[in-house]
Amino acid sequence: GAGMAIRYTIVASPYGRLLVAVTDRGVAAVTLGDSDTALERGLKAQFPSASLSRVDDGADEWLGGLVRRVSSRIARPGAPLDGALPLDLQGTAFQWRVWQALLQIPAGETRTYTQLAKAVGKPKAIRAVASACAANRAAIVVPCHRVVRTDGSLGGYRWGLPRKEKLLETERSLAG
Repeated sequence: GAGMAIRYTIVASPYGRLLVAVTDRGVAAVTLGDSDTALERGLKAQFPSASLSRVDDGADEWLGGLVRRVSSRIARPGAPLDGALPLDLQGTAFQWRVWQALLQIPAGETRTYTQLAKAVGKPKAIRAVASACAANRAAIVVPCHRVVRTDGSLGGYRWGLPRKEKLLETERSLAG
């Protein structure tokens, strides 16, 4: 985060508090939590060298537009976004391949870590795929919640297994 200027806001969502952080290039982070304090602490930990500024109440038109698009994605997973949602996520080339593959999983469906590893052309890189999912900073927007273990169990989720379960249930009900 050295040299990065990140603006963020925190709003309510069906899955708890939602933090959306942006740079001038796009969405840098979308995180879920139970309190604003915890979300802000997490953002500072993820970007310790960045300049962070909280902007609420519609004071930043571009941030507000991105927050509306993220909120729309949360309310209607899989529905077309109202306008582009530019991403400014920091990751390796491999992580980006995994994140792009996650974006191809339709709402209401899941894939296993093994299936995702095959989809990115690295069938034996199951742990690396799981690590790339864990490194995803854009909750719901890059839908790492759609990845489960081979036995169908939920596995892990950075923002808590109850949220992952609720997200999947919501998507299944909307897709069905």
